[in-house]
Amino acid sequence: MEVLLLALLTLFATFVGTITGFGTSSIMLPVLSLFYPLPVALLFVGIIHFFGDLWKVLLFKKKLNWRLILLFGLPGLVTSYFGASLILELPENLLKGILGILLIIFVVIVIIKHKLVLPKKDKWLVAGGAVDGFLAGIVGIGGPLRAAFLSAYDLQKAVHISTSGALGLMVDSIRLTTYVLSGVELYTFLLWGMIIYVPVSFIGAKLGQKTVKHIPQKDFHYVVGFFLLIVAVVLLSGL
Repeated sequence: MEVLLLALLTLFATFVGTITGFGTSSIMLPVLSLFYPLPVALLFVGIIHFFGDLWKVLLFKKKLNWRLILLFGLPGLVTSYFGASLILELPENLLKGILGILLIIFVVIVIIKHKLVLPKKDKWLVAGGAVDGFLAGIVGIGGPLRAAFLSAYDLQKAVHISTSGALGLMVDSIRLTTYVLSGVELYTFLLWGMIIYVPVSFIGAKLGQKTVKHIPQKDFHYVVGFFLLIVAVVLLSGL
């Protein structure tokens, strides 16, 4: 039964993650952190998130924005290591509370993004990538900030999704390595369950690819904001 529930959660999270450009960790991590130690949840969800990002890149590979990937992603590679190194040092409730508050702020940014004009300068891309990588490393959820930042650039849906996936893939590779080297291990049943969860994550991503074309471009940022708000409520209600 537990394997089935995790498979269903993986399917839903990767589906949402594909149509919004983020979401896999944002949905799975708050739920799993209620049942497993946070470091274990971070590693497990991080692996699923890694494959979710991979599917986004493969399914939308012709829509990558390489300038954003380089300027936003490279700083995140460095800061994700430092963030991931702190997961065993800080209290879980503190991390969840901070994240919940940040998500609400992100929701406001996403919803009013048509009124918010961020300077289209390289230093903003670099700074945003650095913060995104650190948050992804320390709390496992960098996607909301990434989605809010990319939404300000008013990217086409496919470009938003594929570029976000590529950025997540870069950060995930560093933070997962850091978690493992820090001594975090998966329970045996979670590790063997990857035989099921990884293919299911592809199915979720494929369903998302089929669905995203039916979401009007003008309403896309509201979809992002809606799921951000759900995540924030889940996190804060569990404190």
